[in-house]
Amino acid sequence: MKIDFQYSTDFYGMNSAELDNACMHLLCLEGEGSFVFNEHCYHITKNDLVVIPMPDRVGNLAGHDDLQVEWFAADYKFLQGLLPSNNYSIGGSISLNQNPVISLTEEHADHILADFHRLRDRMGDRHLSFYRELMGSLCLTMMYDIFESHARREATDSHTDRTAYIVKQLMQLLATGISRTERNVGYYAGQLNVSPKYLSSTIKRVTGHSVTSYIDRHTIPILKDYLDDERLSLTQIAELMNFTSLSYFSRYCTKHLGLSPSDYRQSLQPKYD
Repeated sequence: MKIDFQYSTDFYGMNSAELDNACMHLLCLEGEGSFVFNEHCYHITKNDLVVIPMPDRVGNLAGHDDLQVEWFAADYKFLQGLLPSNNYSIGGSISLNQNPVISLTEEHADHILADFHRLRDRMGDRHLSFYRELMGSLCLTMMYDIFESHARREATDSHTDRTAYIVKQLMQLLATGISRTERNVGYYAGQLNVSPKYLSSTIKRVTGHSVTSYIDRHTIPILKDYLDDERLSLTQIAELMNFTSLSYFSRYCTKHLGLSPSDYRQSLQPKYD
């Protein structure tokens, strides 16, 4: 069963099947534990934070008798939709896929735990009209608190191998906004002087996600900005974004926005009783 939000203190529940589409955030409060992720074993102690998208890849959980944790999980796509495509979230997710454990200071651990508790305390307010918006704002606060600690870890690390270089160069290309007109994997492979197969396998191995998923994550905000601009016709937008036909443009919108271009625009109009 797909979940939206879940809070728990059960360490062994972090790889529950119902979390397959979630992103897990676990904070170690006391004691020691370990787990295997992407075929690597990780050890956690007090003030270690674990961030894992799609925790179905977690296994071999083991905790000492004194282990205490708290964790919060939310639908992965919901969390991704909260952040701009070129945010630190993209580069950060790549690094976390390689090492999901962040050692926090006492101060940062207190911030994260407070974030968990705010989310836990509002999970039951589903009757509110703006429940998802409320939870989204609290999730966003938690993610920026995590980014702060993760950025500090990354500042002390250096990545010089070729695979890390390829990933970094792809992200830099996408950050220019080039996906407005270029959405073919072959284009990016050519820019990086590698084969499409090599680029695809490298990105998948390092990040856990496909090249296409990163292209789309950069393209969708551009698409939304154009659709928000009522001065542009749908035909003009399709041309600006280099779609080969209006029907292909419409299919792309429906796939990634859940609505056709015209229906998406209609959803932006104010509703009156």
